[in-house]
Amino acid sequence: MAGPLEGVRVVDFTTMIAGPYGTMILADQGADVIKVEAPASSDHARRAGYGVRKVTAAFLNNNRNKRSIAIDLKKSNGREIFLRLAETADVFVQNFRPGVMKRLGIDEPTLREINPRLIYVSISGWGETGPYAHKPVYDPIIQALSGLATVQAGSDEARPRLVRTILPDKVTAITATQAICAALFHRERCNEGQHIKLSMLDSVVAFMWSSDMGSQTFVDRETSVQRAATFIDLIYETKSGHISISVMTNDQWEGLCRAVGHVEWMDDERFKTPSGRDRFANERLELTQSAMYEKTADEWLIILEEAGVPCAPVLTRQEMIKHPQVEATGVIEELSHESVGRIRQARNAAQFDRTPTEQRLSAPMLGEHTLEIMRELGYGNGDISLFLDGGTIYTSSQPDA
Repeated sequence: MAGPLEGVRVVDFTTMIAGPYGTMILADQGADVIKVEAPASSDHARRAGYGVRKVTAAFLNNNRNKRSIAIDLKKSNGREIFLRLAETADVFVQNFRPGVMKRLGIDEPTLREINPRLIYVSISGWGETGPYAHKPVYDPIIQALSGLATVQAGSDEARPRLVRTILPDKVTAITATQAICAALFHRERCNEGQHIKLSMLDSVVAFMWSSDMGSQTFVDRETSVQRAATFIDLIYETKSGHISISVMTNDQWEGLCRAVGHVEWMDDERFKTPSGRDRFANERLELTQSAMYEKTADEWLIILEEAGVPCAPVLTRQEMIKHPQVEATGVIEELSHESVGRIRQARNAAQFDRTPTEQRLSAPMLGEHTLEIMRELGYGNGDISLFLDGGTIYTSSQPDA
């Protein structure tokens, strides 16, 4: 059964993570995503990080369910091929710096002229205006300027710290997919395409505001220096390993007090209300940590669960894969890849009961589907041979044109 986006064609002119991860979500959900790369300058993720037989995990994990065509857009006939492809698209996504698309002759006004119903998506680092608009950027740079590194530190006075995953890239990707689906819904109602612009910076600032920018919410009453609510996080050391405990409600706090054998904490005026427990979080968490040293992680998890206290073990990546809850959800799948053998990936997180997602294709080799797509666009064998010989297009398979 096809995914919910079956019949939607996405031309993916993105690289690295923010663009490719977003278009992969669309591909997982049934869209026909055609990844366009230059023959001599393919997606950098093909060469980044850990890999087997020249196939990297970074590329595999951000480009499944896509088809690949390799076109040199700097050649006039290459641009003509691309424009013919763009005519067939519902969505075009690019994540290059402002100005690059115009130089290549595939900017929004150009594609709009040949395809008025197109959803054109421009993903940038900083946005398309302002003093940083044309600066190069990667995930850590956005973490720095957005304030995320300071939030991660715990306070304005502590040394800033990066989140140890490329959160801005992935938040931007998810923001883009939601916006694309909204634009497609609008087009169904009003029969018009539109230009979606989003930046990594905007995506992260919007993402943080719901929980991390309370001190800056009330105009003219901002907190000048954001101090740490606590100097202890919610990870606790036990006799063996670490666990996480988080209590919000009065019932959960009382359950914790009983579970650790310190019912007197319930009578402490500092901790009787949620606001008090927040105000005196350092003292509360110190007491909790002191109690955790008394038993092992496994013992505490049983006791705390019986008391209705939210808790979980702190796992390594390898341990997470084998945890019964993760196994029960089926979120991690083992699949076969024709070049590297068995691989492990996380399936699309959203599960649709009527239009389930599935892995139809592994991440493609560069130009793996060039011949197939060229024929779909109406090119004959003679033209295809000329384009191959002239370096306008490239295929990873043996040319049979």
